[in-house]
Amino acid sequence: MHAMLLHFALVISLATALAGIGDAAKTTTHIRLYMHDTLNVTTGLMTTGTRPVPADPRYRFGDMYAIDDPLTEGPDAASSPAVGRAQGFYIFASQTEIALFFCFNVVFTAGPHNGSTIAVLARNVFADKVRELPVVGGTGAFRGVSGYGLLSTQGYDASRYRAVLKIDMYLRF
Repeated sequence: MHAMLLHFALVISLATALAGIGDAAKTTTHIRLYMHDTLNVTTGLMTTGTRPVPADPRYRFGDMYAIDDPLTEGPDAASSPAVGRAQGFYIFASQTEIALFFCFNVVFTAGPHNGSTIAVLARNVFADKVRELPVVGGTGAFRGVSGYGLLSTQGYDASRYRAVLKIDMYLRF
């Protein structure tokens, strides 16, 4: 009986130790990007959603936009080096608040990650100071990546529909 308990304890200890080794081997990387979104310049309306009656026009429920937004190292698009593009789409997905369904790839076109991508699939509630962006995969240097991004609005010009968004990505692979 004691031998069986000892054997069981050793098996559990070994399994726990091996599980820890796998976690320790993963690398974590932090990448900061600035996304420059300008409606009707880097973003194009794909379709206008059918709105329920009565509809609140502030929420633009159902509107869908294709994006091809510049990504830079810093918040000033004119003076900061470009590192890639955010390419995909977003849909206004709420009837009660400004909330978007985001689906886009971070496509690196310069720097150490040139040619690689990171895939993001997320809910973006505009009123939240910080929004979490789940990372669901990647290609090239980011094949098999997981993690998340923290998105915050750095600036918004309502008259020109221009937003500067800071994205801090925390990636494990």
